[in-house]
Amino acid sequence: MRKIPSRSTSLMLASVSCLGLLAVAACGTSSDASADGDSAVNGKTGQASPNAPTRTDLTVGFVPKQVGTPYFDVADLGGKHAVTGLGSTFEEVGTDDGADSAAQASRLNALIQQDVDAIAVSAQDPKALCPTLRQAGDADIDVVTYDSDTDPECRDIFISPASAEDLAVRQLEELGKQTGYKGEFAILSAARTATNQNTWIGYMKHELKDPRYKHMTLVDVAYGDDEAQKSYDEARKLLQTHPKLKGIISPTTNGIKAAAKYLSASRFKGEVKLTGLGAPNDMRQYVKDGTVEAFLLWDPAKLGELAGRAAIALASGQITGREGQMFLAGDMGWFEVAAGGVVTLGEPTVFDATNIDNYDF
Repeated sequence: MRKIPSRSTSLMLASVSCLGLLAVAACGTSSDASADGDSAVNGKTGQASPNAPTRTDLTVGFVPKQVGTPYFDVADLGGKHAVTGLGSTFEEVGTDDGADSAAQASRLNALIQQDVDAIAVSAQDPKALCPTLRQAGDADIDVVTYDSDTDPECRDIFISPASAEDLAVRQLEELGKQTGYKGEFAILSAARTATNQNTWIGYMKHELKDPRYKHMTLVDVAYGDDEAQKSYDEARKLLQTHPKLKGIISPTTNGIKAAAKYLSASRFKGEVKLTGLGAPNDMRQYVKDGTVEAFLLWDPAKLGELAGRAAIALASGQITGREGQMFLAGDMGWFEVAAGGVVTLGEPTVFDATNIDNYDF
Protein backbone atom coordinates (compact mmCIF):
# COMPACT_ATOMS: atom_id res chain seq x y z
CA MET A 1 0.00 0.00 0.00
CA ARG A 2 1.26 3.43 -0.82
CA LYS A 3 1.66 5.66 2.19
CA ILE A 4 -1.27 8.06 2.50
CA PRO A 5 -0.25 11.68 3.07
CA SER A 6 -1.46 13.53 6.12
CA ARG A 7 -5.11 14.51 6.19
CA SER A 8 -4.22 18.14 5.65
CA THR A 9 -2.34 17.39 2.44
CA SER A 10 -4.26 17.28 -0.84
CA LEU A 11 -2.91 15.44 -3.85
CA MET A 12 -3.72 16.67 -7.32
CA LEU A 13 -5.35 13.99 -9.46
CA ALA A 14 -3.83 13.04 -12.76
CA SER A 15 -5.68 13.60 -16.03
CA VAL A 16 -8.45 11.09 -16.72
CA SER A 17 -6.76 9.95 -19.92
CA CYS A 18 -4.40 7.09 -19.06
CA LEU A 19 -0.79 7.95 -19.76
CA GLY A 20 2.12 5.89 -20.99
CA LEU A 21 0.79 2.34 -21.07
CA LEU A 22 4.04 0.69 -20.07
CA ALA A 23 4.36 -3.01 -19.49
CA VAL A 24 3.62 -4.18 -15.97
CA ALA A 25 6.63 -5.33 -14.01
CA ALA A 26 6.71 -6.71 -10.51
CA CYS A 27 9.24 -7.38 -7.84
CA GLY A 28 9.51 -8.86 -4.40
CA THR A 29 10.43 -6.83 -1.39
CA SER A 30 14.04 -7.94 -1.63
CA SER A 31 16.42 -7.03 -4.41
CA ASP A 32 17.14 -10.58 -5.56
CA ALA A 33 15.29 -12.21 -8.43
CA SER A 34 14.26 -15.41 -6.70
CA ALA A 35 10.67 -16.60 -6.79
CA ASP A 36 8.42 -15.18 -4.13
CA GLY A 37 6.69 -17.27 -1.53
CA ASP A 38 3.39 -18.95 -2.25
CA SER A 39 -0.01 -17.49 -1.48
CA ALA A 40 -3.26 -19.04 -0.35
CA VAL A 41 -5.52 -16.11 -1.19
CA ASN A 42 -8.91 -17.13 -2.65
CA GLY A 43 -8.08 -20.78 -2.06
CA LYS A 44 -5.17 -20.78 -4.52
CA THR A 45 -1.49 -21.46 -3.96
CA GLY A 46 1.34 -20.76 -6.33
CA GLN A 47 4.71 -19.14 -6.85
CA ALA A 48 5.13 -15.52 -7.87
CA SER A 49 8.19 -14.62 -9.89
CA PRO A 50 9.21 -10.98 -10.21
CA ASN A 51 10.91 -11.89 -13.48
CA ALA A 52 7.87 -13.53 -15.07
CA PRO A 53 7.11 -11.95 -18.45
CA THR A 54 3.92 -9.95 -18.86
CA ARG A 55 1.51 -12.17 -20.76
CA THR A 56 -0.21 -10.71 -23.81
CA ASP A 57 -2.75 -13.45 -24.50
CA LEU A 58 -5.04 -12.82 -21.54
CA THR A 59 -8.72 -11.97 -21.25
CA VAL A 60 -9.74 -9.76 -18.33
CA GLY A 61 -13.42 -9.31 -17.49
CA PHE A 62 -14.55 -6.12 -15.74
CA VAL A 63 -17.78 -6.22 -13.73
CA PRO A 64 -18.67 -2.74 -12.39
CA LYS A 65 -21.18 -2.25 -9.63
CA GLN A 66 -23.47 -0.64 -12.19
CA VAL A 67 -23.10 -0.04 -15.94
CA GLY A 68 -24.17 3.18 -17.60
CA THR A 69 -23.04 5.50 -14.80
CA PRO A 70 -20.42 8.20 -15.45
CA TYR A 71 -18.22 7.00 -12.59
CA PHE A 72 -17.93 3.38 -13.74
CA ASP A 73 -17.84 4.37 -17.42
CA VAL A 74 -14.65 6.32 -16.67
CA ALA A 75 -13.23 3.69 -14.29
CA ASP A 76 -13.71 0.84 -16.72
CA LEU A 77 -12.32 2.88 -19.60
CA GLY A 78 -9.17 3.20 -17.50
CA GLY A 79 -9.18 -0.57 -17.07
CA LYS A 80 -9.62 -1.05 -20.79
CA HIS A 81 -6.69 1.23 -21.62
CA ALA A 82 -4.48 -0.71 -19.20
CA VAL A 83 -5.47 -4.18 -20.37
CA THR A 84 -5.44 -3.52 -24.10
CA GLY A 85 -2.30 -1.41 -23.82
CA LEU A 86 -0.56 -4.45 -22.33
CA GLY A 87 -1.62 -6.61 -25.25
CA SER A 88 -4.59 -8.45 -23.75
CA THR A 89 -8.36 -8.48 -24.25
CA PHE A 90 -10.76 -6.42 -22.15
CA GLU A 91 -14.42 -7.33 -21.69
CA GLU A 92 -17.00 -5.44 -19.61
CA VAL A 93 -20.23 -7.03 -18.42
CA GLY A 94 -22.64 -5.76 -15.80
CA THR A 95 -26.11 -4.80 -14.69
CA ASP A 96 -27.87 -1.44 -14.73
CA ASP A 97 -29.27 -2.10 -11.26
CA GLY A 98 -26.73 -1.07 -8.61
CA ALA A 99 -28.43 -3.13 -5.90
CA ASP A 100 -29.05 -6.46 -7.71
CA SER A 101 -26.28 -8.72 -6.39
CA ALA A 102 -27.91 -11.81 -7.93
CA ALA A 103 -27.66 -10.24 -11.39
CA GLN A 104 -24.05 -9.31 -10.73
CA ALA A 105 -23.29 -12.90 -9.71
CA SER A 106 -24.90 -14.05 -12.95
CA ARG A 107 -22.56 -11.81 -14.98
CA LEU A 108 -19.61 -13.24 -13.07
CA ASN A 109 -20.77 -16.78 -13.79
CA ALA A 110 -20.84 -15.96 -17.49
CA LEU A 111 -17.19 -14.89 -17.35
CA ILE A 112 -16.26 -18.06 -15.45
CA GLN A 113 -17.97 -20.17 -18.12
CA GLN A 114 -16.06 -18.19 -20.73
CA ASP A 115 -12.85 -19.20 -18.92
CA VAL A 116 -11.36 -15.72 -18.72
CA ASP A 117 -7.95 -15.35 -17.12
CA ALA A 118 -8.84 -12.65 -14.58
CA ILE A 119 -11.85 -10.78 -13.27
CA ALA A 120 -12.07 -7.26 -11.82
CA VAL A 121 -15.32 -6.63 -9.96
CA SER A 122 -16.80 -3.81 -7.87
CA ALA A 123 -18.90 -5.78 -5.42
CA GLN A 124 -22.48 -4.80 -4.67
CA ASP A 125 -22.58 -7.08 -1.63
CA PRO A 126 -19.55 -8.30 0.40
CA LYS A 127 -20.91 -11.80 1.00
CA ALA A 128 -23.37 -12.54 -1.80
CA LEU A 129 -20.64 -12.76 -4.44
CA CYS A 130 -18.28 -14.95 -2.41
CA PRO A 131 -19.58 -18.35 -3.61
CA THR A 132 -19.27 -17.22 -7.21
CA LEU A 133 -15.81 -15.73 -6.73
CA ARG A 134 -14.64 -18.91 -5.01
CA GLN A 135 -15.75 -20.79 -8.13
CA ALA A 136 -13.60 -18.40 -10.14
CA GLY A 137 -10.65 -19.16 -7.86
CA ASP A 138 -11.25 -22.90 -8.24
CA ALA A 139 -11.14 -22.38 -12.01
CA ASP A 140 -7.71 -20.68 -11.64
CA ILE A 141 -9.17 -17.27 -12.50
CA ASP A 142 -7.47 -14.39 -10.68
CA VAL A 143 -9.89 -12.07 -8.88
CA VAL A 144 -9.39 -8.35 -8.30
CA THR A 145 -11.96 -6.20 -6.56
CA TYR A 146 -11.94 -2.44 -7.10
CA ASP A 147 -13.86 0.42 -5.53
CA SER A 148 -15.98 -1.96 -3.39
CA ASP A 149 -14.55 -5.10 -1.80
CA THR A 150 -15.80 -8.56 -0.89
CA ASP A 151 -14.66 -10.61 2.08
CA PRO A 152 -10.86 -10.81 1.64
CA GLU A 153 -10.82 -14.60 1.34
CA CYS A 154 -12.95 -14.36 -1.81
CA ARG A 155 -10.46 -12.45 -3.97
CA ASP A 156 -6.73 -12.01 -4.54
CA ILE A 157 -6.33 -8.21 -4.41
CA PHE A 158 -8.54 -5.25 -3.55
CA ILE A 159 -7.78 -1.95 -5.29
CA SER A 160 -8.91 0.65 -2.77
CA PRO A 161 -9.50 4.24 -3.92
CA ALA A 162 -7.91 5.50 -0.70
CA SER A 163 -7.63 4.45 2.88
CA ALA A 164 -11.20 3.74 4.01
CA GLU A 165 -10.61 5.56 7.28
CA ASP A 166 -9.04 8.55 5.54
CA LEU A 167 -11.94 8.84 3.09
CA ALA A 168 -14.48 8.72 5.90
CA VAL A 169 -12.63 11.24 8.06
CA ARG A 170 -12.05 13.63 5.16
CA GLN A 171 -15.77 13.72 4.31
CA LEU A 172 -16.74 14.31 7.93
CA GLU A 173 -14.08 17.00 8.29
CA GLU A 174 -15.33 18.75 5.18
CA LEU A 175 -18.89 18.88 6.48
CA GLY A 176 -17.60 20.03 9.87
CA LYS A 177 -15.74 22.94 8.30
CA GLN A 178 -18.80 23.98 6.30
CA THR A 179 -21.19 23.82 9.28
CA GLY A 180 -18.85 25.19 11.90
CA TYR A 181 -18.79 21.75 13.52
CA LYS A 182 -22.34 22.26 14.77
CA GLY A 183 -25.80 20.84 14.17
CA GLU A 184 -27.64 17.76 12.99
CA PHE A 185 -26.57 15.96 9.84
CA ALA A 186 -27.57 12.88 7.87
CA ILE A 187 -25.90 10.43 5.49
CA LEU A 188 -27.37 9.56 2.09
CA SER A 189 -25.79 6.24 1.14
CA ALA A 190 -26.13 3.80 -1.77
CA ALA A 191 -27.35 0.23 -1.12
CA ARG A 192 -27.60 -1.07 2.43
CA THR A 193 -25.22 -3.91 1.52
CA ALA A 194 -22.56 -1.80 -0.27
CA THR A 195 -19.22 -2.75 1.30
CA ASN A 196 -17.44 0.54 0.85
CA GLN A 197 -20.41 2.63 1.96
CA ASN A 198 -20.87 0.69 5.19
CA THR A 199 -17.15 0.78 5.93
CA TRP A 200 -17.01 4.56 5.49
CA ILE A 201 -20.14 5.09 7.58
CA GLY A 202 -18.64 2.95 10.34
CA TYR A 203 -15.50 5.07 10.39
CA MET A 204 -17.56 8.26 10.41
CA LYS A 205 -19.51 7.09 13.44
CA HIS A 206 -16.27 6.25 15.21
CA GLU A 207 -14.70 9.60 14.30
CA LEU A 208 -17.69 11.42 15.77
CA LYS A 209 -16.35 10.45 19.19
CA ASP A 210 -13.57 13.00 18.67
CA PRO A 211 -14.23 16.06 20.90
CA ARG A 212 -14.25 18.44 17.96
CA TYR A 213 -17.51 16.81 16.80
CA LYS A 214 -19.24 17.10 20.17
CA HIS A 215 -21.75 19.61 18.75
CA MET A 216 -22.49 17.54 15.60
CA THR A 217 -25.15 14.81 15.69
CA LEU A 218 -25.80 12.10 13.11
CA VAL A 219 -29.60 11.80 13.06
CA ASP A 220 -30.27 9.48 10.11
CA VAL A 221 -28.81 7.25 7.41
CA ALA A 222 -30.87 6.96 4.21
CA TYR A 223 -30.32 4.63 1.24
CA GLY A 224 -30.90 5.65 -2.37
CA ASP A 225 -29.55 2.42 -3.93
CA ASP A 226 -27.47 4.55 -6.32
CA GLU A 227 -30.66 5.30 -8.28
CA ALA A 228 -31.17 8.93 -9.31
CA GLN A 229 -34.86 9.23 -8.50
CA LYS A 230 -34.74 7.23 -5.28
CA SER A 231 -31.73 9.21 -4.05
CA TYR A 232 -33.54 12.45 -4.92
CA ASP A 233 -36.62 11.30 -2.99
CA GLU A 234 -34.54 10.20 0.00
CA ALA A 235 -32.82 13.59 0.14
CA ARG A 236 -36.22 15.29 0.15
CA LYS A 237 -37.48 12.95 2.91
CA LEU A 238 -34.43 13.67 5.07
CA LEU A 239 -35.16 17.38 5.02
CA GLN A 240 -38.86 16.84 5.68
CA THR A 241 -38.17 14.48 8.58
CA HIS A 242 -35.39 16.55 10.13
CA PRO A 243 -36.26 20.26 9.83
CA LYS A 244 -33.16 21.24 11.85
CA LEU A 245 -30.79 19.44 9.50
CA LYS A 246 -27.61 21.41 8.82
CA GLY A 247 -25.83 19.06 6.45
CA ILE A 248 -25.80 15.87 4.38
CA ILE A 249 -22.88 13.61 3.54
CA SER A 250 -23.43 11.41 0.48
CA PRO A 251 -20.48 9.05 -0.05
CA THR A 252 -21.70 7.98 -3.49
CA THR A 253 -21.51 9.85 -6.79
CA ASN A 254 -25.09 9.14 -7.80
CA GLY A 255 -26.40 10.09 -4.36
CA ILE A 256 -24.60 13.41 -4.04
CA LYS A 257 -25.67 14.44 -7.55
CA ALA A 258 -29.32 13.64 -6.80
CA ALA A 259 -29.19 15.44 -3.44
CA ALA A 260 -27.62 18.48 -5.09
CA LYS A 261 -30.35 18.51 -7.72
CA TYR A 262 -33.00 18.58 -5.01
CA LEU A 263 -31.27 21.21 -2.87
CA SER A 264 -30.60 23.50 -5.84
CA ALA A 265 -34.33 24.01 -6.44
CA SER A 266 -35.41 24.06 -2.78
CA ARG A 267 -35.58 26.65 -0.03
CA PHE A 268 -32.66 24.83 1.63
CA LYS A 269 -30.17 25.87 -1.06
CA GLY A 270 -27.12 27.43 0.57
CA GLU A 271 -28.43 26.67 4.07
CA VAL A 272 -28.13 22.90 4.24
CA LYS A 273 -24.55 21.93 3.41
CA LEU A 274 -23.89 18.98 1.12
CA THR A 275 -20.62 17.12 0.65
CA GLY A 276 -19.39 13.61 -0.01
CA LEU A 277 -17.96 11.81 -3.03
CA GLY A 278 -18.83 13.21 -6.45
CA ALA A 279 -17.59 13.50 -10.01
CA PRO A 280 -16.56 17.00 -11.15
CA ASN A 281 -18.65 16.87 -14.33
CA ASP A 282 -21.73 15.89 -12.32
CA MET A 283 -21.22 18.52 -9.64
CA ARG A 284 -19.83 21.51 -11.58
CA GLN A 285 -23.16 23.29 -12.01
CA TYR A 286 -24.03 22.87 -8.33
CA VAL A 287 -20.69 24.26 -7.20
CA LYS A 288 -21.05 27.24 -9.50
CA ASP A 289 -24.63 28.02 -8.46
CA GLY A 290 -23.78 27.88 -4.76
CA THR A 291 -25.62 24.67 -3.87
CA VAL A 292 -22.39 22.85 -2.95
CA GLU A 293 -19.22 24.35 -1.50
CA ALA A 294 -16.84 21.40 -1.80
CA PHE A 295 -16.76 17.62 -2.22
CA LEU A 296 -14.16 14.88 -2.68
CA LEU A 297 -13.19 12.09 -5.05
CA TRP A 298 -10.25 10.25 -6.57
CA ASP A 299 -9.61 9.76 -10.30
CA PRO A 300 -11.79 6.79 -11.34
CA ALA A 301 -9.79 6.27 -14.53
CA LYS A 302 -6.65 5.70 -12.48
CA LEU A 303 -8.55 3.35 -10.18
CA GLY A 304 -9.67 1.27 -13.16
CA GLU A 305 -6.21 1.36 -14.70
CA LEU A 306 -4.67 0.13 -11.46
CA ALA A 307 -7.23 -2.69 -11.27
CA GLY A 308 -6.43 -3.72 -14.84
CA ARG A 309 -2.69 -3.68 -14.25
CA ALA A 310 -3.05 -5.68 -11.03
CA ALA A 311 -5.15 -8.27 -12.87
CA ILE A 312 -2.48 -8.63 -15.58
CA ALA A 313 0.29 -8.90 -12.96
CA LEU A 314 -1.64 -11.66 -11.15
CA ALA A 315 -2.43 -13.60 -14.31
CA SER A 316 1.19 -13.28 -15.45
CA GLY A 317 2.43 -14.83 -12.20
CA GLN A 318 4.34 -11.73 -11.16
CA ILE A 319 2.39 -11.34 -7.91
CA THR A 320 -0.07 -13.47 -5.96
CA GLY A 321 -1.56 -10.88 -3.65
CA ARG A 322 0.74 -11.59 -0.73
CA GLU A 323 1.67 -8.71 1.57
CA GLY A 324 4.89 -6.97 0.59
CA GLN A 325 4.81 -7.80 -3.10
CA MET A 326 5.15 -4.90 -5.53
CA PHE A 327 4.22 -4.18 -9.13
CA LEU A 328 4.73 -1.29 -11.51
CA ALA A 329 1.57 0.43 -12.76
CA GLY A 330 2.95 2.38 -15.70
CA ASP A 331 3.35 6.10 -15.13
CA MET A 332 1.56 5.83 -11.77
CA GLY A 333 4.65 4.15 -10.36
CA TRP A 334 5.18 1.26 -7.99
CA PHE A 335 2.47 -0.10 -5.72
CA GLU A 336 2.89 -2.42 -2.77
CA VAL A 337 0.39 -5.02 -1.60
CA ALA A 338 -0.52 -4.33 2.02
CA ALA A 339 -2.01 -6.63 4.63
CA GLY A 340 -5.15 -8.40 3.48
CA GLY A 341 -4.21 -8.05 -0.17
CA VAL A 342 -5.09 -4.33 -0.29
CA VAL A 343 -3.52 -1.92 -2.77
CA THR A 344 -4.37 1.76 -2.23
CA LEU A 345 -4.54 4.29 -5.06
CA GLY A 346 -3.93 7.39 -2.93
CA GLU A 347 -5.51 10.33 -1.13
CA PRO A 348 -8.61 12.00 -2.62
CA THR A 349 -8.77 15.56 -3.88
CA VAL A 350 -11.16 18.23 -2.58
CA PHE A 351 -13.04 19.93 -5.44
CA ASP A 352 -14.44 23.45 -5.08
CA ALA A 353 -14.94 26.58 -7.16
CA THR A 354 -11.20 27.24 -7.33
CA ASN A 355 -10.22 24.01 -9.09
CA ILE A 356 -13.25 22.16 -10.46
CA ASP A 357 -12.73 23.45 -14.01
CA ASN A 358 -9.31 21.81 -14.06
CA TYR A 359 -10.92 18.34 -14.27
CA ASP A 360 -12.97 16.58 -16.89
CA PHE A 361 -14.55 13.33 -15.67
